[in-house]
Amino acid sequence: MAQHFLLSAQARTLSLKAIYKGGEDKAYATFRCLRWPETDGEPVCPRCGCLDHYDIPTRRRFKCAGCRHQYSVTSGTIFASRKLSFMDLCAGIAIFVNAVKGLSALQLGRDLSVSYKTAWILAHKLREALSAEMKGFGLEGEVEIDGAYFGGHVRPENRKEDRKDRRLKENQSEERRVVIVMRQRAGRTLTFVERKEAAGVALAAQYVAPGSKVFADEASHWDALHAHFPDAGRINHSQAYSDDGCNTNQAESFFARLRRMVSGQHHFVSARYLYQYANEAAWKEDHRRLDNGKAFSRILRLAMVSGKSVSFRGYWQRHRLPKGVK
Repeated sequence: MAQHFLLSAQARTLSLKAIYKGGEDKAYATFRCLRWPETDGEPVCPRCGCLDHYDIPTRRRFKCAGCRHQYSVTSGTIFASRKLSFMDLCAGIAIFVNAVKGLSALQLGRDLSVSYKTAWILAHKLREALSAEMKGFGLEGEVEIDGAYFGGHVRPENRKEDRKDRRLKENQSEERRVVIVMRQRAGRTLTFVERKEAAGVALAAQYVAPGSKVFADEASHWDALHAHFPDAGRINHSQAYSDDGCNTNQAESFFARLRRMVSGQHHFVSARYLYQYANEAAWKEDHRRLDNGKAFSRILRLAMVSGKSVSFRGYWQRHRLPKGVK
């Protein structure tokens, strides 16, 4: 029986890695086409932009005929200095795309037959690439804003007489954070991680175009929105979820996905990296109607143009950013 399950797991891993019937060569060709789409996969020197090059086929590298710089298809991308094969990377991205409510690094590692550390870094690099798509992006028109708290659960003591009032600040965890989401109707989603939900007012003033109509719930800290958006709409959820188009249903839809991602897949998310998971949920919410093939190509293209990972390059070798730096 144990041997049967082992063979089934091995067959599943092989099927996942066989997404490209052409194997490693076709996966490599996919990377080239998405790295250099303007030249149909022909290499372009990342240093001087020269098209003339010499092939080094034994190492899958190129040498620029102009500046003599050697480079590969993953040079300067989040996959720089990679150790996984191109087929493993393609399989990992396909699995990541297909998990619409997130995927734990342990499961991704089992699917790819790699270590937990390798899978964890791969997933976080892909999340970093997704977030790069929204840098400098603003919202306009009809925008919904809301916040929800994650993490920082303080487990009560077993004995009743030992329990403390967890509503008091001194008895709360420093890991608790609020994810603030702003969703443009029929548009994109921006997410932020803060300590207080009231910080969303300043964020809305910064990222939402003047003259837009902002929708929020009945929480008192959203009253300050009217100073920036006089036409702001408010909905009292104790009375109704929607009132003549005034609602925050799109924001709630995002939080439904993020809550299931955190509680159902990851179980625990560090406050330091909560923004990564929020970005992943936002991207998958915005592109939920894309088929897997288009979503795969979009993520791989983002990975090819995002540049080297700042936060996760050499992470397990202790080349990490200090706390508080993203």
